[in-house]
Amino acid sequence: MANPKRRTSKARRDNRRSHWKLSQPNLVSCPQCHTLKAPHIVCKECGYYGGREVLKEVEA
Repeated sequence: MANPKRRTSKARRDNRRSHWKLSQPNLVSCPQCHTLKAPHIVCKECGYYGGREVLKEVEA
């Protein structure tokens, strides 16, 4: 079984792992208020998820 002759440095290791998250996050339109939100997450604007209200809006 082959073994590495030298230890891989942190810079070389981290540089190899740095390229996987270059794409922009996916956003979908909220069916209630039509603002952009992350999929499978409660809408921050209206508080709805899956067609029903999960978070109550607080009157300021």
